[in-house]
Amino acid sequence: MARQALSRALVSAAWLSEAVRAGRVGPGLRVLDASWYPPKERNARQEFRERHIPGASFFDIEECRDKSSPYDFMLPSESHFAEYVGRLGVSNDTHVVVYDGDEVGTFYAPRAWWMFRAFGHKEVSVLNGGFKNWVKEGHPVTAEVSQPTPAVFKARLNRALVKTFDEMVQNVSSLKFQVVDSRPEGRFRGTELDQGLESGHIPGAVNIPFHSFLSETGHEKSIEEIQEIFREKKVDLSKPLTATCRKGVTACQIALAAFLCGKQDVAVYDGSWSEWFHRAPPHYKVSELKRNKA
Repeated sequence: MARQALSRALVSAAWLSEAVRAGRVGPGLRVLDASWYPPKERNARQEFRERHIPGASFFDIEECRDKSSPYDFMLPSESHFAEYVGRLGVSNDTHVVVYDGDEVGTFYAPRAWWMFRAFGHKEVSVLNGGFKNWVKEGHPVTAEVSQPTPAVFKARLNRALVKTFDEMVQNVSSLKFQVVDSRPEGRFRGTELDQGLESGHIPGAVNIPFHSFLSETGHEKSIEEIQEIFREKKVDLSKPLTATCRKGVTACQIALAAFLCGKQDVAVYDGSWSEWFHRAPPHYKVSELKRNKA
């Protein structure tokens, strides 16, 4: 049962609950709460202290990032990531399960999943349905904070899974890879503000809002449904694909959805619209609002 889970990007609440009940959470299986919320709305760390999956540790995306960057949540260095997850008891042999408490079901967990994969860790899964469904299904929660034994993690960045600003600029003319933007349609089209920024999109990008891949309950849709979503948008999963969004978070939902369909090489533009808006020339920012004003 455990080996079957290692081959998948998703694990069910039932599977993880059985692992918790059987006492398997430890050096070989680590559970990480990767929740993050706007500070004025919710306090992720405080909510973790109040209740979480037994044996879980808090994966603080505010700490595990490049703090020198002007953009939110950019990937940390190899050494920073290795040191951080090592303190959480994660070694290169650990199966990692990530989840978050967002009301949509899964929001930040795919970002943590992609970060592990970007740094060369393959045995990482997302809890399907997230913490809200874990609670809804009656699985155990606790306020007891575990103290995992530190482990040694060696990180090696897989640069094929990360796109830079320069690579994105070059692709506007070369079209070497497809680009899918996971933001809401209004922000993609440029008709509504994107968290205070003027919105719009990279030339040639296709819009698939990340929630398209989630069911009404917050679980991932079936592989057949996901494949159909990509087909409808004329995204060819047999060809190179890069995902983007506002700050490199929900783009990872695109990478996860494609992974479930067997495509394991989707790259994420880490800077996403936050960086593109500030660095790209005006004619590389497509916006219906600008056209309407003209």
